Amino acid sequence: MKARRGRRAATSDWMALERERGISITSTVLRFERDGIVFNLLDTPGHRDFSEDTYRVLSAADSAVILLDAAKGIEAQTLKLFEVARARGIPLLTFVNKLDRPSKSPLELLDEIERTLGLRPAPVTWPVGVHGDFEGVVELATGSLVRYRKTPGGVTAALEEIIDVRRLEAAHGESWRAAAEETALLREVGAQLDLEAFLTGRATPVFFGSAVSNFGVRMLLEALVRLAPPPGARATVDGGRRELHGPFSGLVFKTQANMDPRHRDRLAFLRVCSGRFAAGMKATNARTGRPVTLSYAHELFGRARETIVEAYPGDVVGLVNANDLRIGDTLFSGEPVAYPALPALAPEHFVVARNRDTARYKQFRRGLSQLEEEGVVQVLRYPERGDQEPILAGVGPMQFDVTAHRLEHEFGAPVSLDPTPYNLARRTDARGERAIRGARGAAVAHRADGTRFVLFESEFHLRRVREENPDVVLEALVGG
Repeated sequence: MKARRGRRAATSDWMALERERGISITSTVLRFERDGIVFNLLDTPGHRDFSEDTYRVLSAADSAVILLDAAKGIEAQTLKLFEVARARGIPLLTFVNKLDRPSKSPLELLDEIERTLGLRPAPVTWPVGVHGDFEGVVELATGSLVRYRKTPGGVTAALEEIIDVRRLEAAHGESWRAAAEETALLREVGAQLDLEAFLTGRATPVFFGSAVSNFGVRMLLEALVRLAPPPGARATVDGGRRELHGPFSGLVFKTQANMDPRHRDRLAFLRVCSGRFAAGMKATNARTGRPVTLSYAHELFGRARETIVEAYPGDVVGLVNANDLRIGDTLFSGEPVAYPALPALAPEHFVVARNRDTARYKQFRRGLSQLEEEGVVQVLRYPERGDQEPILAGVGPMQFDVTAHRLEHEFGAPVSLDPTPYNLARRTDARGERAIRGARGAAVAHRADGTRFVLFESEFHLRRVREENPDVVLEALVGG
């Protein structure tokens, strides 16, 4: 995808660790225009070792694209993200990727979507030639084949040739005949897209292609222009809804420090939910009740930024050096409003962080505090130990790699991360802490916001504690 001049070198993978490993690690915002419509694309990591950041981004989205590997189908992280998206009622489009490599049959993938996700798949395009011999896709609305040729590295859209249906069988023989039989079957079973079913989260339009070759992405973007819902009124904590035309309000769904090493600043990512945002305006933080002056704001394209003077519902704005803002904060002007808290996610992985350089203890503490505020990792402390050897808790192991990398390279505090016996956590209260403390296979630790967690070595230990303390609060978080 291209944005305006001067941004062509910008990509969604800006972090040094991402470039080093060749994978996406943190979510980014890519703002661009297509067919007169402004898109704020929230790009999230798709590999299995992802983090809570991926989940939180869904709180700022109006619709989402499920990216499926054609060979692997629905993976564990896809299912977790789908559950969060379904809970929010976000309409979902599906892009089946890597058709230029050996893959499952497209009919098998449709069946998997329906069985595993409970969504009715409605193909918009259909592949011709699979198992690594990918030739193009049929646009089911017209019956025409869009054949493609790769461009080096996928840096530009693949060259496309639209072939009239009357020439297809002669040009493509067996591949086309197989695709024709499959598309005929789809018509017979009524696999066409029902717009209402899509908008209500019961159906998903399906596209096929190869992202690395930048083929099939055009059809997906055109479908987003046609199908994706515009921003709408947003539910509030009091059970009401804030209308788009109401006074300004916005939700902070991400914070990130040191995106640009030259500036060493901190950005708060704000989704505008209602009204008009204007640079320099005054707002109120619903969490603290304190006024906030929104003096410096950027629109974002990966790490690249441009000053922005106004924004509207659906836009994502980067607030510069908004150090008092936290993930989940609601900002508003005029009539007060607060939006529901972002989903709290159950950590599944736990390590002990040990400072390797005792002379860098202040940097170690400051770095952990900063990364905890950003939501990079959850930091848990034993009451009796304070900040000595805290436990890091995460949804995916990659969170620990990011934490260690940033502590060393941004704060100058190298750490060692050592395993713990714990693999699940439950939230409790003061009474539960007193009752459980000292229980076998369990430990109680605190988060900086005062939340108490009981860490368990296994489901067996959790069941036993529940049996022995039936009245104690042991609350599962989302995904727990």
